[in-house]
Amino acid sequence: MPMTGRLTDSSWADESGRLSPRIKAGAGSDRICTPTTKTRAHLQPSAGIMECVDLRSLFTVAQFIKARCDHGLKAGVSKNKNYVFFEVEILDPKSKAQLCYLDKVEPNATIAEIKTLLHKIYPKFYPSRQALKLHPEGKALSDDDVLEDLPVGTTATMFFQDLGPQLGWTMVFLAECFGPLFIYLLFYYRLPYIYGHEYDFTQSPFKVVKLASWCHSLHYIKRLVETIFIHRFSDGTLPLRTITLLCLYYWGFGAWQAYYINHPLYTPPTYGRLQIYSALAMFLVCEFGNFSVHLILNRISCNGSRPTEIPYPTNNPFTWLFFFVSCPNYTYEVGSWISFTVMTQCVPVGVFAFLGFIQMTIWARAKHKTYMEQFKDYPDLRTAIIPLFF
Repeated sequence: MPMTGRLTDSSWADESGRLSPRIKAGAGSDRICTPTTKTRAHLQPSAGIMECVDLRSLFTVAQFIKARCDHGLKAGVSKNKNYVFFEVEILDPKSKAQLCYLDKVEPNATIAEIKTLLHKIYPKFYPSRQALKLHPEGKALSDDDVLEDLPVGTTATMFFQDLGPQLGWTMVFLAECFGPLFIYLLFYYRLPYIYGHEYDFTQSPFKVVKLASWCHSLHYIKRLVETIFIHRFSDGTLPLRTITLLCLYYWGFGAWQAYYINHPLYTPPTYGRLQIYSALAMFLVCEFGNFSVHLILNRISCNGSRPTEIPYPTNNPFTWLFFFVSCPNYTYEVGSWISFTVMTQCVPVGVFAFLGFIQMTIWARAKHKTYMEQFKDYPDLRTAIIPLFF
């Protein structure tokens, strides 16, 4: 246990005249002694108060060393409390009127956090409905942009744009797929006021019309199932007006296709059963291939909307298209609509397939470019959507 004692000159100084912490406190004892905090500053060689620790207790020695080390570390800690806050002024782009003024915004705050602060002031404008710009006619800032990295001073001026009501991607896909599925069946069963009263609730005598209805329904039911159970969507949204245009596109083409395929004057394909069933087989292959690719993409880890690993084919032969293209799901999708065009020999279906091919090629090339930039070991053989071409 600790003890205190008076020290003589000979017990405090060593042969070189330097102070020594080791003393003899008495015959038959071996102790380490150090000056206490109270007397250390004024300790004289001839007198002082010391703390002594018994070396025979290893636990006491360990506690002694730890206490001294902790004291030294704490003595060296210093905090720099100098911190520069930002001021953010948000204006209306047309009238230049001030919508809000945010004081003491941390420099590492993101645009998403600033949108959240603005949402607290204006509850109507939830974050996904907002667009913040540094110039009224400029590009909207990304949610990941950091305030201190922007070309602004400590007082940042931003311009607010209302993007209108927003809906998530899941609702967008459900609306896109449910409309054509429902509309096509209205024409297939020939509801009144579509073709004339004499054709109400009648059916076409041609087998290809029934097959076309099954294929069309299968395609959109598959997409609905994938939307609900397989696809992983980001937190992004789309404006309601954009969703309206997308629905008009898909629903309109669905009605246009259904009107001609189910029309009482519809004529079957030129080459009969060979054309119909060969196209049907290709359609089913493409549909199952598209579904298989989506299962693989579902297992790929992502950082937001960017994949963190390269998708590779599995033992499933329908995934082997990954050897040649970056987006086989788009390749299979285009193949499905080309097959449906051949099977029905219908111009509206061909127009829809052509426009879809153009749009999916744009998406595939952008995704292929992202893969090439993100992964240095990305397979060189792969192209965007058409094997060995582009």
